[in-house]
Amino acid sequence: MGVLDGRVAIITGGARGQGAIEGQLFADEGATVVLTDVLDDEGERTAGELGCDYLHHDVADEAAWDSVVADVIARHGRIDVLVNNAGIFQGAGLMKTSSADFDRMLAINARGVFLGMQKVGTAMAEAESGSIINISSVAGLMGTAGSFAYSASKWAVRGMTKSAAKELGRRGVRVNSVHPGYIDTEMLAQTNVFTEDSDRTRRILRAVPLGRVAEPAEVGRVVLFLASDASSYCTGQEFTVDGGMFG
Repeated sequence: MGVLDGRVAIITGGARGQGAIEGQLFADEGATVVLTDVLDDEGERTAGELGCDYLHHDVADEAAWDSVVADVIARHGRIDVLVNNAGIFQGAGLMKTSSADFDRMLAINARGVFLGMQKVGTAMAEAESGSIINISSVAGLMGTAGSFAYSASKWAVRGMTKSAAKELGRRGVRVNSVHPGYIDTEMLAQTNVFTEDSDRTRRILRAVPLGRVAEPAEVGRVVLFLASDASSYCTGQEFTVDGGMFG
């Protein structure tokens, strides 16, 4: 018996990295998993390896959300779990962030989460059951230098989570956010924060009490907990997976 037996889950940004690991963990626990992404080749390959569905999906596009929700309900009859995992990173401070870059970051990282909660939350509210997990970041908990638009988008995810949890809770739908720190994924590589054995890397890791970067599965297991009945009385909460950095 898996903890997600009989559940249908949508995981955005599921083609690779954190989303793909979440898909694997969910499938291993009995869920019917639908991965969505714009990286179609990688998405189709990952879905084939996991034995799950894949849908092309631009999370910033409202019509795309309507299509995904309709498709999943037509195929599987329900949606029990949504993981708003899709996101992008840009390492630029306030003075070097263009309006276009700011708008793009908010469109994917914040608007995408808003649309997912609204479109999937509507179906869940009708069923009076469901769990929505929004992937934020420690950047959504504290001020960060050098990633202004990214931080803004992740603070937005944190706030939207709390608001949606209060609105949807009485309809049986739980909404929580997960705030990873340094996780060994493609996104971390894009930040250029960690290089080969360098003084900079050692200095950064000294700020992490556990002294290391996390594996994606360490975040994935927290997401799995929030998708399962083990977290049945948790909503509107922030779950930090950062090795003690924010604490």
